[in-house]
Amino acid sequence: MPPAPDPATLAWASAAVRRFATATNLLVAARRFRIVGGDPRDAAALRHLLTALGAHEAEQPSDLVDQLWCLGTPDESTPAVEQAADRPRGATLIVIDAGRHLPAVDEDAFGPVAPARPGVLAVPMLSDDVFLVSTGRDPEDDPAADARLRWARRSMPVARSVAAELRDGGLLRGTRIGVAMFLEPKTAVLSLLLRDAGAEVVVYAHADETDDAVADALRSAGLTVFASSTATLPEQKQLALAMLATAPHILLDDGSHVIRLAHQERPDLLPTMLGAAEETTSGLRPLRVLAARGELGIPVIAVNDARTKTFFDNRYGTGQSTVFAVLDLVDGLASGTHRVVSGGAAVVAGFGHVGEGVALVLTALGFRVTVAETDPVRALQARFAGYTVAPLVEAVRDADLVMSATGVPDTIDLDVLRACPDGAVLAVAGGVDQEIAIDDAIAAGVRRRDVGPKAERFVFPGADGGPIVLDDGGCINITAAEGNPVEIMDLSFAVQLGAVRMLLERGDELERAVVPIDPAVDDVTARAALAAFGTHVGPPILPPEHPADREPDVRTHRFGDPA
Repeated sequence: MPPAPDPATLAWASAAVRRFATATNLLVAARRFRIVGGDPRDAAALRHLLTALGAHEAEQPSDLVDQLWCLGTPDESTPAVEQAADRPRGATLIVIDAGRHLPAVDEDAFGPVAPARPGVLAVPMLSDDVFLVSTGRDPEDDPAADARLRWARRSMPVARSVAAELRDGGLLRGTRIGVAMFLEPKTAVLSLLLRDAGAEVVVYAHADETDDAVADALRSAGLTVFASSTATLPEQKQLALAMLATAPHILLDDGSHVIRLAHQERPDLLPTMLGAAEETTSGLRPLRVLAARGELGIPVIAVNDARTKTFFDNRYGTGQSTVFAVLDLVDGLASGTHRVVSGGAAVVAGFGHVGEGVALVLTALGFRVTVAETDPVRALQARFAGYTVAPLVEAVRDADLVMSATGVPDTIDLDVLRACPDGAVLAVAGGVDQEIAIDDAIAAGVRRRDVGPKAERFVFPGADGGPIVLDDGGCINITAAEGNPVEIMDLSFAVQLGAVRMLLERGDELERAVVPIDPAVDDVTARAALAAFGTHVGPPILPPEHPADREPDVRTHRFGDPA
Protein backbone atom coordinates (compact mmCIF):
# COMPACT_ATOMS: atom_id res chain seq x y z
CA MET A 1 0.00 0.00 0.00
CA PRO A 2 1.47 3.41 -0.95
CA PRO A 3 2.14 5.83 1.92
CA ALA A 4 -0.52 8.39 2.78
CA PRO A 5 0.04 11.85 1.26
CA ASP A 6 1.56 14.57 3.41
CA PRO A 7 -1.07 16.80 5.09
CA ALA A 8 -0.40 19.86 2.92
CA THR A 9 -0.80 17.97 -0.36
CA LEU A 10 -3.88 16.16 0.93
CA ALA A 11 -5.34 19.53 1.97
CA TRP A 12 -4.87 20.76 -1.61
CA ALA A 13 -6.54 17.63 -2.99
CA SER A 14 -9.39 18.05 -0.50
CA ALA A 15 -9.99 21.63 -1.62
CA ALA A 16 -9.94 20.59 -5.30
CA VAL A 17 -12.45 17.77 -4.80
CA ARG A 18 -14.71 19.99 -2.70
CA ARG A 19 -14.68 22.70 -5.37
CA PHE A 20 -15.63 20.12 -7.97
CA ALA A 21 -18.51 18.95 -5.77
CA THR A 22 -19.69 22.50 -5.08
CA ALA A 23 -19.66 23.42 -8.77
CA THR A 24 -21.42 20.26 -9.99
CA ASN A 25 -23.39 18.91 -6.99
CA LEU A 26 -22.24 15.49 -8.21
CA LEU A 27 -21.08 12.40 -6.33
CA VAL A 28 -17.49 11.21 -6.02
CA ALA A 29 -18.21 7.61 -5.01
CA ALA A 30 -18.85 5.01 -7.74
CA ARG A 31 -17.50 7.23 -10.53
CA ARG A 32 -14.62 6.20 -12.80
CA PHE A 33 -11.80 8.73 -13.14
CA ARG A 34 -8.46 9.30 -14.85
CA ILE A 35 -5.70 11.74 -13.80
CA VAL A 36 -3.69 13.50 -16.51
CA GLY A 37 -0.23 15.02 -15.88
CA GLY A 38 0.91 17.04 -12.91
CA ASP A 39 3.42 16.52 -10.12
CA PRO A 40 3.41 12.80 -9.22
CA ARG A 41 2.96 13.69 -5.55
CA ASP A 42 -0.14 15.76 -6.35
CA ALA A 43 -1.51 13.01 -8.57
CA ALA A 44 -0.89 10.43 -5.84
CA ALA A 45 -2.69 12.56 -3.23
CA LEU A 46 -5.67 13.10 -5.52
CA ARG A 47 -5.77 9.39 -6.43
CA HIS A 48 -5.61 8.46 -2.73
CA LEU A 49 -8.51 10.78 -1.88
CA LEU A 50 -10.77 9.87 -4.79
CA THR A 51 -10.37 6.13 -4.21
CA ALA A 52 -10.85 6.54 -0.45
CA LEU A 53 -14.14 8.30 -1.25
CA GLY A 54 -15.26 5.35 -3.39
CA ALA A 55 -14.26 6.38 -6.93
CA HIS A 56 -12.51 3.96 -9.32
CA GLU A 57 -9.46 4.75 -11.42
CA ALA A 58 -9.66 3.64 -15.04
CA GLU A 59 -7.20 0.84 -15.77
CA GLN A 60 -6.83 1.24 -19.54
CA PRO A 61 -6.44 4.42 -21.64
CA SER A 62 -9.44 3.32 -23.68
CA ASP A 63 -11.71 2.86 -20.64
CA LEU A 64 -14.74 5.14 -20.49
CA VAL A 65 -14.43 7.62 -17.60
CA ASP A 66 -16.88 9.95 -15.87
CA GLN A 67 -14.26 12.40 -14.60
CA LEU A 68 -11.01 13.51 -16.20
CA TRP A 69 -8.80 15.26 -13.64
CA CYS A 70 -6.23 17.46 -15.42
CA LEU A 71 -3.21 18.49 -13.31
CA GLY A 72 -0.46 19.18 -15.83
CA THR A 73 -0.22 21.49 -18.83
CA PRO A 74 -2.82 22.27 -21.51
CA ASP A 75 -0.59 20.46 -24.01
CA GLU A 76 -1.04 17.27 -21.98
CA SER A 77 -4.72 17.82 -21.28
CA THR A 78 -6.04 18.69 -24.75
CA PRO A 79 -5.44 15.30 -26.43
CA ALA A 80 -6.66 13.48 -23.31
CA VAL A 81 -9.89 15.50 -23.33
CA GLU A 82 -10.45 14.88 -27.04
CA GLN A 83 -9.90 11.14 -26.59
CA ALA A 84 -12.20 10.94 -23.54
CA ALA A 85 -14.89 12.95 -25.34
CA ASP A 86 -15.38 10.08 -27.81
CA ARG A 87 -18.19 8.39 -25.90
CA PRO A 88 -21.74 7.05 -26.25
CA ARG A 89 -24.48 9.65 -26.36
CA GLY A 90 -25.80 10.47 -22.89
CA ALA A 91 -22.62 9.40 -21.06
CA THR A 92 -21.54 12.55 -19.21
CA LEU A 93 -17.87 13.50 -18.96
CA ILE A 94 -16.71 16.13 -16.47
CA VAL A 95 -13.28 17.58 -17.28
CA ILE A 96 -11.80 19.10 -14.12
CA ASP A 97 -9.06 21.68 -14.41
CA ALA A 98 -7.26 20.99 -11.12
CA GLY A 99 -3.99 22.72 -11.98
CA ARG A 100 -2.41 23.51 -8.64
CA HIS A 101 -0.55 26.66 -9.68
CA LEU A 102 -1.55 27.35 -13.30
CA PRO A 103 -4.56 26.34 -15.41
CA ALA A 104 -4.22 22.79 -16.73
CA VAL A 105 -6.89 23.08 -19.43
CA ASP A 106 -7.10 25.55 -22.30
CA GLU A 107 -10.84 26.26 -22.46
CA ASP A 108 -10.43 27.95 -25.86
CA ALA A 109 -8.97 24.80 -27.42
CA PHE A 110 -12.39 23.18 -27.84
CA GLY A 111 -14.36 25.99 -29.46
CA PRO A 112 -17.00 28.18 -27.84
CA VAL A 113 -18.15 27.20 -24.35
CA ALA A 114 -21.45 28.04 -22.67
CA PRO A 115 -22.59 28.11 -19.04
CA ALA A 116 -24.35 24.86 -18.06
CA ARG A 117 -24.85 25.90 -14.44
CA PRO A 118 -22.82 28.19 -12.14
CA GLY A 119 -19.25 26.88 -12.22
CA VAL A 120 -19.82 24.43 -15.09
CA LEU A 121 -19.20 25.09 -18.79
CA ALA A 122 -20.68 23.07 -21.65
CA VAL A 123 -18.46 22.26 -24.64
CA PRO A 124 -20.93 21.76 -27.52
CA MET A 125 -18.22 21.52 -30.19
CA LEU A 126 -16.91 18.36 -28.51
CA SER A 127 -20.19 16.82 -27.39
CA ASP A 128 -23.46 17.66 -25.68
CA ASP A 129 -22.22 15.43 -22.84
CA VAL A 130 -18.84 17.07 -22.10
CA PHE A 131 -18.49 19.77 -19.43
CA LEU A 132 -15.59 21.74 -17.93
CA VAL A 133 -15.04 22.65 -14.28
CA SER A 134 -12.16 24.67 -12.84
CA THR A 135 -11.15 24.08 -9.22
CA GLY A 136 -9.01 27.22 -9.34
CA ARG A 137 -11.91 29.63 -9.19
CA ASP A 138 -15.10 29.89 -7.21
CA PRO A 139 -18.40 29.17 -9.00
CA GLU A 140 -20.36 32.25 -9.96
CA ASP A 141 -22.92 33.39 -7.40
CA ASP A 142 -25.80 33.08 -9.83
CA PRO A 143 -29.26 32.43 -8.33
CA ALA A 144 -30.83 31.72 -11.74
CA ALA A 145 -32.55 28.36 -11.37
CA ASP A 146 -33.39 27.17 -14.88
CA ALA A 147 -29.86 26.00 -15.69
CA ARG A 148 -29.54 24.26 -12.31
CA LEU A 149 -32.84 22.45 -12.90
CA ARG A 150 -31.74 21.30 -16.35
CA TRP A 151 -28.45 20.05 -14.87
CA ALA A 152 -30.24 18.12 -12.13
CA ARG A 153 -32.72 16.61 -14.56
CA ARG A 154 -30.01 15.27 -16.90
CA SER A 155 -28.34 13.59 -13.90
CA MET A 156 -31.51 11.86 -12.64
CA PRO A 157 -32.09 9.02 -15.14
CA VAL A 158 -33.57 6.59 -12.60
CA ALA A 159 -36.29 8.96 -11.36
CA ARG A 160 -37.02 9.93 -14.98
CA SER A 161 -37.57 6.32 -15.98
CA VAL A 162 -39.89 5.57 -13.03
CA ALA A 163 -41.87 8.76 -13.66
CA ALA A 164 -42.23 7.80 -17.33
CA GLU A 165 -43.79 4.48 -16.29
CA LEU A 166 -46.26 6.33 -14.06
CA ARG A 167 -47.08 8.68 -16.93
CA ASP A 168 -47.56 5.88 -19.45
CA GLY A 169 -49.77 3.96 -17.03
CA GLY A 170 -51.99 6.99 -16.41
CA LEU A 171 -52.00 6.28 -12.67
CA LEU A 172 -51.49 9.88 -11.57
CA ARG A 173 -54.32 11.54 -13.47
CA GLY A 174 -56.61 13.37 -11.05
CA THR A 175 -54.19 12.94 -8.12
CA ARG A 176 -53.04 15.92 -6.09
CA ILE A 177 -49.60 15.45 -4.50
CA GLY A 178 -48.10 17.68 -1.83
CA VAL A 179 -44.29 17.82 -1.85
CA ALA A 180 -42.86 19.08 1.48
CA MET A 181 -39.08 18.88 1.13
CA PHE A 182 -35.89 20.92 0.90
CA LEU A 183 -36.72 23.14 -2.10
CA GLU A 184 -33.69 23.04 -4.38
CA PRO A 185 -33.14 21.90 -7.99
CA LYS A 186 -33.44 18.15 -7.39
CA THR A 187 -36.72 18.45 -5.49
CA ALA A 188 -37.97 20.79 -8.20
CA VAL A 189 -37.20 18.12 -10.80
CA LEU A 190 -39.15 15.54 -8.75
CA SER A 191 -42.10 17.94 -8.60
CA LEU A 192 -41.98 18.55 -12.35
CA LEU A 193 -41.67 14.82 -13.10
CA LEU A 194 -44.82 14.22 -11.04
CA ARG A 195 -46.59 17.05 -12.88
CA ASP A 196 -45.51 15.71 -16.27
CA ALA A 197 -46.75 12.25 -15.26
CA GLY A 198 -50.25 13.66 -14.76
CA ALA A 199 -50.45 14.80 -11.12
CA GLU A 200 -51.44 18.18 -9.78
CA VAL A 201 -48.48 19.19 -7.59
CA VAL A 202 -48.37 21.65 -4.69
CA VAL A 203 -45.11 22.41 -2.91
CA TYR A 204 -44.19 23.58 0.60
CA ALA A 205 -40.74 24.16 2.15
CA HIS A 206 -39.43 25.59 5.43
CA ALA A 207 -37.81 29.01 5.17
CA ASP A 208 -34.27 27.78 5.86
CA GLU A 209 -34.75 25.05 3.25
CA THR A 210 -36.07 27.28 0.45
CA ASP A 211 -34.11 28.41 -2.59
CA ASP A 212 -36.26 31.34 -3.72
CA ALA A 213 -34.99 31.20 -7.31
CA VAL A 214 -36.03 27.54 -7.53
CA ALA A 215 -39.42 28.34 -5.99
CA ASP A 216 -39.94 31.05 -8.63
CA ALA A 217 -38.93 28.63 -11.39
CA LEU A 218 -41.61 26.18 -10.25
CA ARG A 219 -44.20 28.94 -10.12
CA SER A 220 -43.27 29.93 -13.67
CA ALA A 221 -43.79 26.29 -14.65
CA GLY A 222 -47.35 26.48 -13.30
CA LEU A 223 -46.95 24.77 -9.93
CA THR A 224 -48.42 26.18 -6.73
CA VAL A 225 -45.60 26.86 -4.27
CA PHE A 226 -46.02 27.77 -0.60
CA ALA A 227 -42.48 28.76 0.38
CA SER A 228 -40.30 31.79 1.09
CA SER A 229 -36.80 31.99 2.55
CA THR A 230 -37.84 35.08 4.56
CA ALA A 231 -40.98 33.60 6.15
CA THR A 232 -41.19 33.81 9.94
CA LEU A 233 -42.12 30.74 11.96
CA PRO A 234 -45.83 31.74 12.15
CA GLU A 235 -45.78 32.51 8.43
CA GLN A 236 -44.25 29.10 7.69
CA LYS A 237 -47.05 27.42 9.58
CA GLN A 238 -49.63 29.35 7.58
CA LEU A 239 -47.89 28.39 4.34
CA ALA A 240 -47.91 24.73 5.37
CA LEU A 241 -51.60 24.93 6.32
CA ALA A 242 -52.36 26.62 2.99
CA MET A 243 -50.69 23.72 1.20
CA LEU A 244 -52.78 21.27 3.24
CA ALA A 245 -55.91 23.28 2.42
CA THR A 246 -55.51 22.18 -1.21
CA ALA A 247 -56.44 18.70 0.10
CA PRO A 248 -53.58 16.64 -1.33
CA HIS A 249 -54.27 12.95 -1.80
CA ILE A 250 -50.62 12.05 -1.15
CA LEU A 251 -47.92 13.82 0.90
CA LEU A 252 -44.20 13.40 0.27
CA ASP A 253 -42.45 14.65 3.40
CA ASP A 254 -38.94 15.11 4.78
CA GLY A 255 -38.97 15.15 8.57
CA SER A 256 -42.73 14.37 8.79
CA HIS A 257 -43.48 17.94 9.89
CA VAL A 258 -46.37 18.39 7.46
CA ILE A 259 -47.72 14.88 8.07
CA ARG A 260 -47.82 15.62 11.78
CA LEU A 261 -49.30 19.10 11.20
CA ALA A 262 -52.13 17.49 9.23
CA HIS A 263 -52.86 15.22 12.20
CA GLN A 264 -52.70 18.13 14.66
CA GLU A 265 -54.63 20.83 12.81
CA ARG A 266 -56.39 19.27 9.79
CA PRO A 267 -57.50 15.78 10.83
CA ASP A 268 -60.59 16.32 8.66
CA LEU A 269 -58.34 15.85 5.60
CA LEU A 270 -57.04 12.41 6.61
CA PRO A 271 -60.03 10.36 5.40
CA THR A 272 -59.60 11.76 1.88
CA MET A 273 -55.87 11.00 1.72
CA LEU A 274 -54.38 7.86 0.20
CA GLY A 275 -51.34 8.25 2.43
CA ALA A 276 -47.85 9.71 2.64
CA ALA A 277 -44.18 8.85 2.18
CA GLU A 278 -41.45 9.87 4.62
CA GLU A 279 -37.85 10.44 3.58
CA THR A 280 -35.88 10.50 6.85
CA THR A 281 -35.01 8.48 9.94
CA SER A 282 -35.82 11.39 12.25
CA GLY A 283 -39.19 11.81 10.53
CA LEU A 284 -40.17 8.15 10.93
CA ARG A 285 -39.50 8.05 14.69
CA PRO A 286 -42.49 10.21 15.75
CA LEU A 287 -44.73 8.55 13.16
CA ARG A 288 -43.99 5.14 14.67
CA VAL A 289 -44.95 6.52 18.08
CA LEU A 290 -48.25 7.81 16.63
CA ALA A 291 -48.87 4.42 15.04
CA ALA A 292 -48.14 2.59 18.32
CA ARG A 293 -50.71 4.82 20.05
CA GLY A 294 -53.27 4.10 17.34
CA GLU A 295 -53.25 7.78 16.33
CA LEU A 296 -51.77 7.58 12.82
CA GLY A 297 -54.64 8.27 10.46
CA ILE A 298 -53.03 7.36 7.13
CA PRO A 299 -50.55 4.79 5.83
CA VAL A 300 -47.03 6.23 5.60
CA ILE A 301 -44.52 4.50 3.35
CA ALA A 302 -41.09 4.31 5.02
CA VAL A 303 -39.04 5.54 2.06
CA ASN A 304 -36.08 6.10 4.40
CA ASP A 305 -35.92 2.37 5.14
CA ALA A 306 -35.59 1.34 1.51
CA ARG A 307 -32.16 -0.16 0.93
CA THR A 308 -31.61 2.02 -2.14
CA LYS A 309 -32.25 5.05 0.05
CA THR A 310 -30.56 4.29 3.37
CA PHE A 311 -27.46 2.53 2.02
CA PHE A 312 -26.69 5.37 -0.40
CA ASP A 313 -28.40 8.62 0.57
CA ASN A 314 -27.56 8.37 4.26
CA ARG A 315 -24.07 6.94 3.90
CA TYR A 316 -22.55 8.25 0.67
CA GLY A 317 -24.68 11.31 -0.07
CA THR A 318 -24.97 12.77 3.42
CA GLY A 319 -21.41 11.76 4.27
CA GLN A 320 -19.96 13.65 1.30
CA SER A 321 -22.26 16.66 1.37
CA THR A 322 -22.18 17.37 5.11
CA VAL A 323 -18.42 17.03 5.55
CA PHE A 324 -17.72 19.07 2.42
CA ALA A 325 -20.15 21.79 3.55
CA VAL A 326 -18.47 21.99 6.97
CA LEU A 327 -14.96 22.28 5.54
CA ASP A 328 -16.11 24.87 2.98
CA LEU A 329 -17.44 27.01 5.85
CA VAL A 330 -14.25 26.47 7.86
CA ASP A 331 -12.22 27.66 4.86
CA GLY A 332 -14.09 30.97 5.18
CA LEU A 333 -12.96 31.55 8.78
CA ALA A 334 -9.94 33.67 9.63
CA SER A 335 -6.72 31.86 10.41
CA GLY A 336 -6.36 31.25 14.15
CA THR A 337 -10.13 31.33 14.71
CA HIS A 338 -10.53 27.55 14.83
CA ARG A 339 -8.62 24.30 15.44
CA VAL A 340 -9.52 22.38 12.26
CA VAL A 341 -6.48 21.23 10.29
CA SER A 342 -5.84 18.37 7.88
CA GLY A 343 -4.75 15.39 9.94
CA GLY A 344 -6.54 16.70 13.03
CA ALA A 345 -8.90 14.98 15.45
CA ALA A 346 -12.57 14.57 14.51
CA VAL A 347 -15.44 13.15 16.55
CA VAL A 348 -18.58 11.64 15.03
CA ALA A 349 -21.59 11.31 17.33
CA GLY A 350 -23.65 8.36 16.15
CA PHE A 351 -22.71 5.42 13.94
CA GLY A 352 -25.86 4.72 12.00
CA HIS A 353 -25.70 4.97 8.23
CA VAL A 354 -25.15 8.74 8.35
CA GLY A 355 -22.43 8.43 10.97
CA GLU A 356 -20.72 5.72 8.93
CA GLY A 357 -20.66 8.01 5.91
CA VAL A 358 -19.41 11.02 7.84
CA ALA A 359 -16.63 8.96 9.44
CA LEU A 360 -15.65 7.47 6.07
CA VAL A 361 -15.31 10.89 4.41
CA LEU A 362 -13.43 12.43 7.36
CA THR A 363 -11.00 9.52 7.32
CA ALA A 364 -10.47 9.88 3.57
CA LEU A 365 -9.65 13.55 4.13
CA GLY A 366 -6.96 12.64 6.66
CA PHE A 367 -8.73 13.19 9.99
CA ARG A 368 -8.22 10.88 12.95
CA VAL A 369 -11.78 9.84 13.78
CA THR A 370 -13.29 8.89 17.13
CA VAL A 371 -16.84 7.60 17.21
CA ALA A 372 -19.21 8.21 20.13
CA GLU A 373 -22.15 5.81 20.01
CA THR A 374 -24.51 4.75 22.83
CA ASP A 375 -25.83 1.64 21.05
CA PRO A 376 -23.29 -1.05 22.01
CA VAL A 377 -23.75 -3.01 18.76
CA ARG A 378 -23.12 0.05 16.63
CA ALA A 379 -20.21 1.03 18.85
CA LEU A 380 -18.75 -2.44 18.26
CA GLN A 381 -19.29 -1.92 14.51
CA ALA A 382 -17.29 1.30 14.71
CA ARG A 383 -14.48 -0.49 16.55
CA PHE A 384 -14.40 -3.20 13.87
CA ALA A 385 -14.30 -0.49 11.19
CA GLY A 386 -11.06 0.77 12.75
CA TYR A 387 -12.26 3.80 14.70
CA THR A 388 -11.51 4.70 18.29
CA VAL A 389 -14.71 4.54 20.36
CA ALA A 390 -15.34 6.68 23.44
CA PRO A 391 -18.18 8.43 25.32
CA LEU A 392 -19.01 11.74 23.64
CA VAL A 393 -18.17 14.00 26.56
CA GLU A 394 -14.71 12.41 26.78
CA ALA A 395 -14.11 12.22 23.04
CA VAL A 396 -14.66 15.94 22.43
CA ARG A 397 -12.06 17.13 24.98
CA ASP A 398 -9.27 17.10 22.39
CA ALA A 399 -11.42 17.38 19.27
CA ASP A 400 -10.82 19.82 16.45
CA LEU A 401 -14.07 18.98 14.67
CA VAL A 402 -17.28 17.46 16.09
CA MET A 403 -20.14 16.28 13.87
CA SER A 404 -23.44 15.01 15.24
CA ALA A 405 -25.06 12.34 13.07
CA THR A 406 -27.81 11.01 15.34
CA GLY A 407 -30.96 12.92 14.41
CA VAL A 408 -31.72 13.03 18.16
CA PRO A 409 -32.29 16.30 20.09
CA ASP A 410 -29.72 17.29 22.72
CA THR A 411 -27.07 14.91 21.39
CA ILE A 412 -24.53 17.68 21.99
CA ASP A 413 -25.84 18.86 25.34
CA LEU A 414 -24.48 21.43 27.77
CA ASP A 415 -21.92 19.05 29.27
CA VAL A 416 -20.55 18.22 25.82
CA LEU A 417 -20.47 21.90 24.79
CA ARG A 418 -18.55 22.79 27.96
CA ALA A 419 -16.08 19.94 27.34
CA CYS A 420 -15.19 21.13 23.83
CA PRO A 421 -11.90 23.04 23.58
CA ASP A 422 -11.72 26.64 22.43
CA GLY A 423 -11.88 26.76 18.64
CA ALA A 424 -13.35 23.30 18.12
CA VAL A 425 -15.92 23.38 15.29
CA LEU A 426 -19.33 21.76 15.79
CA ALA A 427 -21.87 20.90 13.08
CA VAL A 428 -24.94 18.73 12.55
CA ALA A 429 -25.31 16.07 9.89
CA GLY A 430 -28.43 14.58 11.47
CA GLY A 431 -31.20 17.04 10.97
CA VAL A 432 -33.52 17.71 13.93
CA ASP A 433 -34.00 20.91 15.87
CA GLN A 434 -31.76 21.29 18.93
CA GLU A 435 -29.47 18.37 18.06
CA ILE A 436 -26.97 20.84 19.50
CA ALA A 437 -28.69 22.12 22.66
CA ILE A 438 -28.59 25.78 21.65
CA ASP A 439 -31.64 26.86 23.66
CA ASP A 440 -30.19 25.27 26.80
CA ALA A 441 -26.87 27.00 26.13
CA ILE A 442 -28.55 30.39 25.84
CA ALA A 443 -30.49 29.72 29.05
CA ALA A 444 -27.15 28.91 30.71
CA GLY A 445 -25.84 32.36 29.80
CA VAL A 446 -23.82 31.56 26.67
CA ARG A 447 -22.85 34.55 24.55
CA ARG A 448 -22.85 34.04 20.78
CA ARG A 449 -20.17 35.87 18.80
CA ASP A 450 -20.05 35.90 15.02
CA VAL A 451 -16.66 34.69 13.79
CA GLY A 452 -17.48 34.27 10.11
CA PRO A 453 -20.24 33.35 7.65
CA LYS A 454 -22.67 30.97 9.37
CA ALA A 455 -20.26 30.52 12.30
CA GLU A 456 -20.65 31.60 15.95
CA ARG A 457 -18.41 31.13 18.95
CA PHE A 458 -20.30 29.96 22.06
CA VAL A 459 -18.76 31.59 25.14
CA PHE A 460 -19.89 30.36 28.56
CA PRO A 461 -19.97 32.77 31.55
CA GLY A 462 -16.50 33.24 32.98
CA ALA A 463 -14.75 31.95 29.83
CA ASP A 464 -12.89 33.89 27.16
CA GLY A 465 -13.31 31.40 24.31
CA GLY A 466 -15.37 28.41 23.35
CA PRO A 467 -16.41 26.10 20.54
CA ILE A 468 -17.69 27.35 17.18
CA VAL A 469 -21.16 26.23 16.11
CA LEU A 470 -21.90 26.26 12.38
CA ASP A 471 -25.16 27.59 10.98
CA ASP A 472 -27.17 27.61 14.19
CA GLY A 473 -26.94 23.83 14.49
CA GLY A 474 -29.00 23.26 11.34
CA CYS A 475 -28.61 20.23 9.09
CA ILE A 476 -25.49 21.60 7.47
CA ASN A 477 -25.75 20.21 3.92
CA ILE A 478 -29.24 21.71 3.58
CA THR A 479 -28.88 25.03 5.36
CA ALA A 480 -25.37 25.85 4.08
CA ALA A 481 -25.07 23.91 0.80
CA GLU A 482 -27.10 22.38 -2.03
CA GLY A 483 -28.05 19.15 -0.30
CA ASN A 484 -27.00 15.67 -1.31
CA PRO A 485 -25.41 14.97 -4.71
CA VAL A 486 -27.76 14.66 -7.67
CA GLU A 487 -27.13 10.94 -8.31
CA ILE A 488 -27.97 10.15 -4.68
CA MET A 489 -31.26 12.05 -4.75
CA ASP A 490 -32.03 10.36 -8.06
CA LEU A 491 -32.12 7.07 -6.12
CA SER A 492 -34.12 8.50 -3.19
CA PHE A 493 -36.65 10.18 -5.45
CA ALA A 494 -37.04 7.04 -7.55
CA VAL A 495 -38.02 5.30 -4.30
CA GLN A 496 -40.43 8.18 -3.53
CA LEU A 497 -42.04 7.60 -6.92
CA GLY A 498 -42.24 3.89 -6.14
CA ALA A 499 -44.01 4.80 -2.88
CA VAL A 500 -46.46 6.95 -4.84
CA ARG A 501 -47.23 3.94 -7.03
CA MET A 502 -47.81 1.79 -3.92
CA LEU A 503 -50.27 4.34 -2.53
CA LEU A 504 -52.10 4.72 -5.84
CA GLU A 505 -52.45 0.99 -6.35
CA ARG A 506 -52.97 -0.22 -2.77
CA GLY A 507 -53.49 2.82 -0.53
CA ASP A 508 -57.03 1.77 0.45
CA GLU A 509 -55.77 -1.65 1.54
CA LEU A 510 -52.76 -0.52 3.57
CA GLU A 511 -52.78 -0.42 7.35
CA ARG A 512 -52.83 3.00 9.03
CA ALA A 513 -49.23 2.53 10.10
CA VAL A 514 -45.63 3.04 8.98
CA VAL A 515 -45.52 0.67 6.01
CA PRO A 516 -42.31 -0.88 4.60
CA ILE A 517 -41.49 -0.14 0.99
CA ASP A 518 -42.25 -2.95 -1.42
CA PRO A 519 -38.94 -4.85 -1.96
CA ALA A 520 -39.64 -4.75 -5.71
CA VAL A 521 -39.17 -0.96 -5.60
CA ASP A 522 -35.62 -1.45 -4.32
CA ASP A 523 -34.91 -4.05 -7.00
CA VAL A 524 -36.20 -1.90 -9.87
CA THR A 525 -34.42 1.20 -8.57
CA ALA A 526 -31.07 -0.56 -8.13
CA ARG A 527 -31.18 -2.21 -11.56
CA ALA A 528 -32.00 1.09 -13.24
CA ALA A 529 -29.16 2.80 -11.37
CA LEU A 530 -26.69 0.07 -12.32
CA ALA A 531 -27.69 0.49 -15.95
CA ALA A 532 -27.14 4.26 -15.66
CA PHE A 533 -23.64 3.53 -14.30
CA GLY A 534 -23.01 1.19 -17.24
CA THR A 535 -23.10 -1.93 -15.04
CA HIS A 536 -25.39 -4.95 -15.24
CA VAL A 537 -26.08 -7.89 -12.95
CA GLY A 538 -27.47 -11.30 -13.72
CA PRO A 539 -31.05 -12.37 -13.06
CA PRO A 540 -31.93 -13.30 -9.48
CA ILE A 541 -31.21 -16.87 -8.44
CA LEU A 542 -34.48 -18.46 -7.35
CA PRO A 543 -34.94 -21.76 -5.53
CA PRO A 544 -36.34 -24.54 -7.73
CA GLU A 545 -40.12 -24.60 -7.88
CA HIS A 546 -41.71 -27.21 -5.66
CA PRO A 547 -44.48 -29.30 -7.23
CA ALA A 548 -47.76 -27.70 -6.28
CA ASP A 549 -49.37 -31.07 -5.49
CA ARG A 550 -46.69 -32.15 -3.01
CA GLU A 551 -45.98 -30.99 0.53
CA PRO A 552 -42.47 -29.45 0.98
CA ASP A 553 -39.97 -31.88 2.51
CA VAL A 554 -38.81 -30.28 5.77
CA ARG A 555 -36.85 -33.28 7.07
CA THR A 556 -33.06 -33.34 7.25
CA HIS A 557 -31.29 -35.71 4.86
CA ARG A 558 -27.88 -34.98 6.37
CA PHE A 559 -27.83 -38.24 8.32
CA GLY A 560 -29.10 -40.48 5.54
CA ASP A 561 -32.56 -41.27 4.21
CA PRO A 562 -35.04 -40.17 6.92
CA ALA A 563 -37.47 -42.87 5.69
